[in-house]
Amino acid sequence: MDQALDRPHPSAESGPIVPVLECRNLSVSYYTRAGEVPAVTDFNLRLMPGEAHGLVGESGCGKSTVALAIMQYLGGNGRIVGGEILFDGRDLAKMKAEDLRRIRGAEIAMVYQEPMASLNPSMTVGAQLAEVLLYHDRLSRPTALERARAMLESVRVPDPDRIMAAYPHQISGGQQQRVVIAMALLSNPKLLVLDEPTTALDVTIEAGIVELIREIGAAHGTSIIYISHNLGLILETCDWVTVMYAGEAVEVGPVGELFDAIRHPYTRGLFASIPLPSADKISRPLVPIPGQLPLPYDRPRGCNFGPRCEFFIAGSCDSGPIPMLPVWNAEHRRSRCIRIDEIDWERPPAPPALQAAPPPGDILLKVEDLSKHYELEGGFLAGGGRTVKANESLTFDAREAETVAIVGESGCGKSTFAKVLTGLETATDGSIRLGDVELGAVPIEKRDARTVAALQMVFQNPFDTLNPSHSVGSQIARVIRKFGVERDEAKVRQRVDALLDMVKLPRAFARRKPRQLSGGQKQRVGIARAFAGNPRMVIADEPVSALDVSVQAAVTELLMDIQREHRTTLIFISHDLSIVRYLADRILVMYLGRIMEQGRTEEIFAPPYHPYTEALLSAVPVADTRIEKRKVVLSGDLPSPSDPPAGCPFSTRCPYAIPGTCDVVPPPVFEPSPGHRILCHLAPETLMAMKPVMSEREPETRAASGSS
Repeated sequence: MDQALDRPHPSAESGPIVPVLECRNLSVSYYTRAGEVPAVTDFNLRLMPGEAHGLVGESGCGKSTVALAIMQYLGGNGRIVGGEILFDGRDLAKMKAEDLRRIRGAEIAMVYQEPMASLNPSMTVGAQLAEVLLYHDRLSRPTALERARAMLESVRVPDPDRIMAAYPHQISGGQQQRVVIAMALLSNPKLLVLDEPTTALDVTIEAGIVELIREIGAAHGTSIIYISHNLGLILETCDWVTVMYAGEAVEVGPVGELFDAIRHPYTRGLFASIPLPSADKISRPLVPIPGQLPLPYDRPRGCNFGPRCEFFIAGSCDSGPIPMLPVWNAEHRRSRCIRIDEIDWERPPAPPALQAAPPPGDILLKVEDLSKHYELEGGFLAGGGRTVKANESLTFDAREAETVAIVGESGCGKSTFAKVLTGLETATDGSIRLGDVELGAVPIEKRDARTVAALQMVFQNPFDTLNPSHSVGSQIARVIRKFGVERDEAKVRQRVDALLDMVKLPRAFARRKPRQLSGGQKQRVGIARAFAGNPRMVIADEPVSALDVSVQAAVTELLMDIQREHRTTLIFISHDLSIVRYLADRILVMYLGRIMEQGRTEEIFAPPYHPYTEALLSAVPVADTRIEKRKVVLSGDLPSPSDPPAGCPFSTRCPYAIPGTCDVVPPPVFEPSPGHRILCHLAPETLMAMKPVMSEREPETRAASGSS
């Protein structure tokens, strides 16, 4: 049965409008030695001219497989085993290779998550952009280069002449992604497929690219498929959304309506897992989705989400295939749930048992005027003997059982501070004291075992931090022995079991190799290993950014549970201000090596703000139609740490900059309340008069936005 949405279109008066793209009962499988592995089944989508449609869901749900099927890039073992993919009414699966080559890049273009996967490192940016027009539009090289430069200007790449002459590795990640978007737009495609195009970017760069995507759709009438796990981005960029789970679409509808009135248990679980502004780690904690995504070759009978669903009824939900059913008898809303009319959708998910916040203890970490400089050796490539001020005059403290978050764009000095704290680097000036031990000038190899054990890290990528040749248990046991926690082998095994219990993994996992674990399970092992030496402080460097939202919620709750039990101090480094708002007690906002603002979480998220904090908050995508944001999009790039501005580091990008002051004189400290410090030249009355970046919409406005 064709379940594509049959909906009106604003231009229908001029006659029937042919969809730009239509997936009809699409099924895709991969063929391996073990046999057929179904990746996507019974998928339907209809995309009209100028519309943007979001695909969301956990890793492995089939989002990228749909995109690759549209591009006909399924590889040697991927195959469309059912249904059709119609582009302008033509079935892409039945096209000849030559016809597909003419369409790809000209009428259908794709932007991938990793821009360097699309850029040739041996060609200049200008040559690569011109190549698109030379092949598809048969232009002369001078004309192609001129058009390429104009397109770079249209996607707001600074200094397009320099970028045209540069090689991909010579430009920043945000610039690389804009170049790839420019490349995709050069032939004015009818359809643009975006597969997680902003995941690896800073929130400020992400905000600029999101704004760019909106402008592209409006200016060129380009239809867009936006694949993302970030529900806030989907709300800001898309007209329609399809939620996918285990290879199936489980809910579809207009983005505002679906966000305001969820009608599938999986979608409900996704929203309960993300840190909306209304979430609170004490009174309204996140609720992770229980269980695991089923394997493609071992999906349950009936509803794929059944084993994880709180509303599952045996004999009904598992009796046979579940069709997509209309919601409210409306063709534009559908859900793959046979209990749509029986579930009380207004009742919030049952929260976990509420836990009191651990009271902060004495100061454990004290940082005073810490600086870390790198001297670049002479020479053209090295920068001519300049100094890179990665950290400059950092001063703050952290208490026992407290979570202190460090936020800021890439290059602001967050990870450099973590390296100095853990002894991978030594400080140039200033001090770091952990309890009564001075650490700033002591490298890791000169620290005693007790100090090393007291200060451990959880890294961003769980895939790279575990030895693939050793079992999980042996890697945890090695830490226990190394730091002298236990010597007797029986007690070591008991300690390994206790740590696996602590991170909520089965004890049998001690015998498994890392390759046998999911990403979330690997991150739990990393946490268990970090706590194996009974640390007093743990530095978590982007520990949940690579995880799905449900796994992210579970790992976040796990860190808080361990902190309550062991009264561990947590230094949480992240660019995700949503999770920081939820998790942190205090926040440091860093820019170009300096702390621009610091204070309690509620102080950072409410005015007065440092102008940079204001821009960061404005850039955070929020998956809540009740929230309205002021728009603050920064222009320009982060200055080079080897050539910072003479005055305020933020003066080159600040919308409030005072010429002759901000760019010349280092800014003073304004302290609106004890412990809340803002490094800024603006007059105190100007800072105190700032309006909130986020506010709640009026109900009438919310209703209008939900029905648009």
